[in-house]
Parts: sequence; structure tokens; C-alpha cells
Amino acid sequence: MASIIKDGIKIHTASVKAVDLLHEAQTAAESRNTTSASPESISIRIKIFHSSFSSVIGETCTFSLLVSADSSRNPFFHKGCTYIPDTDELYVTSDLLQSSSSSRLPVILISKLAFRRASDSDSSSTPVSGIEWMKLRPPANMPMPSGAIRYKKGVLYCSQGSLEPNSGGLFYMPLGKRPVPLVTNYFGKAFNSIQSVVEDSDGGLWFTDSCAGLEQDIRPPPQLPPHVYWFHPTTGELRVVADGLKRPTGIALSPDGGTLYVTDTEAARLGNTMIPTSSATIYAYDIVRRPGTSPLLINKHVFSFAFSGVPAAVTCDSAGNVYAACGDGVEVWNSGGTALGLIQIPGACSSLCFGRNGEIFVCGGQTLWRVQLGGAAFHA
Repeated sequence: MASIIKDGIKIHTASVKAVDLLHEAQTAAESRNTTSASPESISIRIKIFHSSFSSVIGETCTFSLLVSADSSRNPFFHKGCTYIPDTDELYVTSDLLQSSSSSRLPVILISKLAFRRASDSDSSSTPVSGIEWMKLRPPANMPMPSGAIRYKKGVLYCSQGSLEPNSGGLFYMPLGKRPVPLVTNYFGKAFNSIQSVVEDSDGGLWFTDSCAGLEQDIRPPPQLPPHVYWFHPTTGELRVVADGLKRPTGIALSPDGGTLYVTDTEAARLGNTMIPTSSATIYAYDIVRRPGTSPLLINKHVFSFAFSGVPAAVTCDSAGNVYAACGDGVEVWNSGGTALGLIQIPGACSSLCFGRNGEIFVCGGQTLWRVQLGGAAFHA
């Protein structure tokens, strides 16, 4: 597919407002109103719920709308937001796109965005001035990619699989090379639709598996319940580490490796008629490591419930703050679960990742945003 080049990307300053949670709260109606105008005419707003959020956003927070696919209405920027620092590139997976043939399943494309910076400096505040955007078809052996992370010299993808019963799994795709399967089943039983993955300091991979593919008619009936798994590529050990979640989706590790965050997005399940009473929850687990054994999860507890929509993706900064892509933008908490603030972005968000220090990329379906945070936490 031909690449698209965009130059002259504008930088804007986000408005900042301190919110008294006792008298004023973010409402679903307010979030919906932000989608009535075109993305180019909408500003990102910062809402401060706790004074310590100032150490995250800094004195000035800027943003840029990198890409808008508004004219095509295709959700090219949906999942798997992954930044590669060595090449200064971003990879993103789309939502389901209608195939050109009515007899074929929908397709998912991978977007590759190569950045041009305003200067040659490696400063964390160096903005993106231009991009080259290429849309790539996933290799045939890695159908329907969803979540992804930077891994070794490339990207590790969560392949949801297709209607073929033995498809899907975790695939390592070195840059410019074909993907290599790391794990594709649980002792002979196919995974349902792997959604997200995170790597720990020992090389272990934690990942979520839900029935999202069945909901969208791209996967056969499940052979396993929705689970959270731990897998070590060196030893081949694969374990179920958490169950009881209805739709496990996002996953993240605290910077010290002691806490695992998992989101349950049952409220976003297709066909769900009980949305107001369904899970839109981030759960936290303590990770226990005993000599001679693989890690265990204990002390599951509610970390937070999304203010709007569902926490489709989650990540942490180096200070342990937790960021979730939700219906109103990026919701932020400290490690204790106290709501710090909101980066209010037009439309619902579905994926996010950090780039250079303090730089965060946010996927909004038809839009891709760059937000530059300037807090002390990113300049330690």
C-alpha cells in the first residue's frame, strides 16, 4: 500500500482546569459532546482531580493531532500502540475493517508511522513535525493482530486468530522479517482471542485472553474460559494465573514488577444488554515470586472503575502512576488508586503507549494523538 506523508503538524497547548470532585464531575454527556465537531477543531483538555497531578503534566502540556482518518471513517488506530525508540516509529493495529470482498472476513491492518522531529535533538520535548504513514497487511500466519508491545528487536503481537481452530497466539515479529510464533495454544487447546501482553524483567510474558473474537464472528466457539496467562519463552512454561474475569483485556506491570494490573471490559461486550451494571474495572494483583517457582498472583482487588466507557488499555509510568484509555480520554491514578486527573480527548480512546520521556501516543479509532507531558516524573 502507498504511504501517506504529512508535514507541518501543529502543536497546541492543552487547557488545564482544577476540578472539585465534590461539586463537579466528568459526565458521559460532556464526553459525547466533544465528538460533535471535527477533530481538527477540538482541543485536548486536562482536568486535575488531585494536586499531585501537576507533577505529571508539568507547567505546560502540549498536544498534536498526528493523523485523522475522519474522511474514510475507518478505525485505523485501535489497538497495539507500540513505540520503537531505535527507529522513532510507532506501530498500531486497526479495528475490524470491511473486506473488499463480501465473501471474506473483515481484515485488520497494521499502521507504521515514521516520525520526523522538529529538530535533531533527542530531548523529550522534541515534537513531531511530520510523519510517513504506511498501512500494512499482517502476514497470513498472524491473523487479526490486536495488542502489541516492543520486544527484543521488533514487536510482539497478540494474534486473535481466525475461524481456523488452531490459529492465533503470541507472535514475535522482528522489524522487516516474518513473525515467529512463541505460543499458540494451552496444552492443545486453542486460545480464544489474545488481547494484550506485557513483559516482566525476567523475560516472562503476561497476557489476557477473552472471547472478543467470538463476539465479532472471527473465532470459533471457545475451548477455554477467559484467562490471564504467564508464559516464559526460554523454558516454555505456560500457566493460567488468573480466572474469574468476564472479558480480560488490558494488562500492565508496575515499574517495580510487584503489581499486575488487568482490565475487565465486560461493559463493552457486543450484545451486552446489562452495560450499566457490567465490569469496566481495573483489578490489581500482587505478584509473589518464591525460589524455584514461577510467579503467582495473590490479593486480587479492585483498583478502579472507569469514569466513562471501559479501560480498554492500561500502562504505567516510571513513578508507578496508572494510565487507562477510556471513553473520556486517558484517566490517570496514582499507585494507590487515587484519581489524579483526566487527559480529555475527543471521542473514546482504545490504546496508548509512551514514546520519548513524557510523550504519550493515544489511539482514538479514527484519530491518533500525541500528548507531551512535562512533569518532573519524566525528567528525573
